[in-house]
Amino acid sequence: MTKGREYVAGVFEKVKANNAHEAEFLQAVEEVFESLVPVFDKYPKYIEENLLERLVEPERIISFRVPWVDDQGQVQVNRGYRVQFSSAIGPYKGGLRFHPSVNQSIIKFLGFEQIFKNSLTGQPIGGGKGGSNFDPKGKSDQEIMRFCQSFMTELSKHIGADTDVPAGDIGVGGREIGYLYGQYKRLRNEYTGVLTGKGLTYGGSLTRTEATGYGAVYFAEQMLKARGEDFAGKTAIVSGSGNVAIYATEKLHQLGAKVVAVSDSSGYIYDENGIDLDTLKQLKEVERARIVKYTEHHPSAVFTPAGGPSIWTIEADLAFPCATQNELNEEDAKTLAANGCIAVAEGANMPSTLEAIAVFHKEGISFGPAKAANAGGVAVSALEMAQNSQRTPWTFEEVDAKLYGIMKDIYENAAAAAQEFGQEGNLVLGANVAGFLKVAEAMSAQGVV
Repeated sequence: MTKGREYVAGVFEKVKANNAHEAEFLQAVEEVFESLVPVFDKYPKYIEENLLERLVEPERIISFRVPWVDDQGQVQVNRGYRVQFSSAIGPYKGGLRFHPSVNQSIIKFLGFEQIFKNSLTGQPIGGGKGGSNFDPKGKSDQEIMRFCQSFMTELSKHIGADTDVPAGDIGVGGREIGYLYGQYKRLRNEYTGVLTGKGLTYGGSLTRTEATGYGAVYFAEQMLKARGEDFAGKTAIVSGSGNVAIYATEKLHQLGAKVVAVSDSSGYIYDENGIDLDTLKQLKEVERARIVKYTEHHPSAVFTPAGGPSIWTIEADLAFPCATQNELNEEDAKTLAANGCIAVAEGANMPSTLEAIAVFHKEGISFGPAKAANAGGVAVSALEMAQNSQRTPWTFEEVDAKLYGIMKDIYENAAAAAQEFGQEGNLVLGANVAGFLKVAEAMSAQGVV
């Protein structure tokens, strides 16, 4: 056993002991740790500085009560979180997730991933994440506003344009960001870029809505180029039907691929003619309807309810898991491989299990891990921060060009790191190593803090 492996294994045992009940966090840590063994073999000074044990412990975890009043006048109580994981390379940056599944483990795994994702963008932003177990589904606009105002009343004490800049995530779109920003401004009496994903009339950035989905496709484009392929004539599956999935679908269509399936928590739609983007946007962005309604507009499409065969059983060249964590398991990965899938790019955070990723590598499927492939959203969030600081808006084309350049750089840096450490083509290792090294150098330079 090398010194690097011995050190990493020892730290992981401590992490398991200290966080035994946090399955999602441990999964994220295990994936990263395995990639970093050769780094510690090459740079033993990081072992001497016990850098890994410091990095895996959040700088700060904030948990708080969120009381609010529903439309019936009843007091409701939810729990809010903000995990400020690492500020080694910049202010904490990461989204807010409003979903019943939210707990400390999920927020910690997301925050840990965010450290490396943000590092990969090349922007000066650290890692953080937050959210609440509040469910926006079925709530009125007034209920959501009251909840957001209560949530921000506490969160505002811990964030700032040069301290911590939240954004949206699952359950937090433009409506929620607007309510959150309005309350922050009211409490702090300052107009700063403390939230990203804002509306265009009050400091938002063009391309931010499209950024994560577009970025995942731009990353996949680089993976295909490495195989001597492109999108022309390819079919694709995109799980989810939220912001990331919609704009991944849009960009895939623009670049010549045909998306044949999308989903939501109720099931998925298969349309052999290609998903109609206008219908998808109308249902999900305007009506906030369930995906089954797609068949009312396109009777030839087939809806499969949740609990039936997985969306990953559909034959396609490309797969974009854009829904939620651990949605794609080992059997799904084997099915994709058997059906001829050649590339998988993660639009969601940690949507593939460790066992699924192992199948992708074994079968020679190009695999873009979330911290690299879905970094487009936070990359444009950082560009929004820059525009807010300069009080200068950029055009859609300017931001899109910057996004494309960032995603291309992320791919090239991850590919180069994988090659340097003897695992050419392993973008999981490459992304983890490339993201880690920048943070490690900053932490080492700043001393034991």
